[in-house]
Amino acid sequence: MSKPNNTSRRKHRIFMVDDHPLVREWLRVLIDSQADLEVCGEAEDAPSAMSGIAETKPELAIVDLSLSKGSGIDLIKDLRKCQPEVAIVVLSMHDESFYAERALRAGAKAYVVKRETTSQILAAVRCVLSGGIYLNPRFATELTQKFVAGGGGGSPAELLSDRELEVFRLLGQGQTTSFIAATLSINLKTVQAYCARIKEKLGLNNASELLRAATRWQDQGV
Repeated sequence: MSKPNNTSRRKHRIFMVDDHPLVREWLRVLIDSQADLEVCGEAEDAPSAMSGIAETKPELAIVDLSLSKGSGIDLIKDLRKCQPEVAIVVLSMHDESFYAERALRAGAKAYVVKRETTSQILAAVRCVLSGGIYLNPRFATELTQKFVAGGGGGSPAELLSDRELEVFRLLGQGQTTSFIAATLSINLKTVQAYCARIKEKLGLNNASELLRAATRWQDQGV
């Protein structure tokens, strides 16, 4: 009796969404070097990701939160509605202490910061492919303590909705309201309405205070 050919074992198909070509190239090399994983497609923005994932039918998507067009959080929500069978791992430059909880609420199954080791990234991917949820153990402990305490963290930005936070983050990067509208695929009046709500929630009196608050928050590296 002949032995089964293990080399023909099907690989798990992964789709990458990141607006940096070098990051996508690095991820492709990392993933394609694994015996059980392969990259089936990639995109730099949310619209291309939606169409690409619908076409290639991956098992898992690795998604950055900061994209050249569209919001990573909104992309996760849209994928949960339109492609619920695709598991999502967030790989982001943003610290998990603030963004991971939002990503998980949106539908992601893992949150990994880009400064982590390649072994941790692969561990997150394989954990999610096997049906699990992956978080940095340190942050998992912080999140548990937060829920036990029954409260939020100390950042005033935790008062903001996901879309308000995107606007706040881009303002902190020095982007104009016109640029924000184009990036998030919304009109200028909508951006201005978000700015007004952010000022109200954070107790800010005018646009100058809003910009200073956004810049300070961005400088904290969140």
